[in-house]
Amino acid sequence: MDLKLTLTMAAAAAIINIWLAIRIGQIRTKEKIGTGDGGSEALMRRMRAQANFVENAPFFLALIAALELAGHASLGLWIVGYVFMAGRIAHGIGMDGGKAQIGRMIGTIITLLTLLGLAIYAIVIVLGFTHH
Repeated sequence: MDLKLTLTMAAAAAIINIWLAIRIGQIRTKEKIGTGDGGSEALMRRMRAQANFVENAPFFLALIAALELAGHASLGLWIVGYVFMAGRIAHGIGMDGGKAQIGRMIGTIITLLTLLGLAIYAIVIVLGFTHH
């Protein structure tokens, strides 16, 4: 098995994580903050955006990998993967606050729903309620 779905999603997750880290670095440079958050709300928001990503992406990737290994890498699973990644980008942007804050809510909802859906799908497979 070549795990193309898992590899694609892991690569996307790595790129998003790098993007989130760069956004943190931009604030650190602008506000001359070497370590910690320096009391900067903008820096705290961006740090939380990356931390939130790191808290959720491993569960997503583990579920995607397990489902793919179980032979369920359908087009629908690919779509769920892309939706999850788009949600994580929206969340990262939304964490900046202001008018973009709607992205935080959208990203949070997408993250929770995709993780819940993948978890339920995995349980359904284990219980033998689906065939591929």
